[in-house]
Amino acid sequence: MSDPQDVHNSADEETAGEGAAPAKSGIELAREALAQAKADALKRGTLPGQKRKGNGRVVRVREPGRGGDPKLFGAAIRDLMASRGWEQRAAVGGVFGNWAGIVGAELAEHTRPDRFEDGELTVAADSTTWATQLRLLSSTLVRRLNEELGHGTVRKVKVVGPSSGPRRTGAWRAR
Repeated sequence: MSDPQDVHNSADEETAGEGAAPAKSGIELAREALAQAKADALKRGTLPGQKRKGNGRVVRVREPGRGGDPKLFGAAIRDLMASRGWEQRAAVGGVFGNWAGIVGAELAEHTRPDRFEDGELTVAADSTTWATQLRLLSSTLVRRLNEELGHGTVRKVKVVGPSSGPRRTGAWRAR
């Protein structure tokens, strides 16, 4: 059984002969490359992220878009989510996590949000009675969800009741 991190070619081992040193694994090669890069930076008198000016002085190089004063955690997370386009997904996740707070404890006890795709929220109910109740409240629920998520995020609520299982094929049967 070979080591999963050992990425050298097994054909090289067979042709290497008995007196030759075994080929190095990928991890060993990466460690050597890192050690060599550190040694080269030390010879230049710099560290990663630093650069020498013409007068020999070491200057810290900042990555673009980074640096400046520290931000509050909440603001930093909001900026990250906005830059990656995750705002709506996070808001929908918040609805799934706070379902009882949005629809009320009694309704949440018998229903659960199942998925959200293309403005349609699918909600599963544990009985046909609760599915009917939720269908009657669907316009109110869409309005309430759009207050939470932003106007136009939820266009439709699809309610799914419990399934009775697959139907038998063939003729109708009397019992």
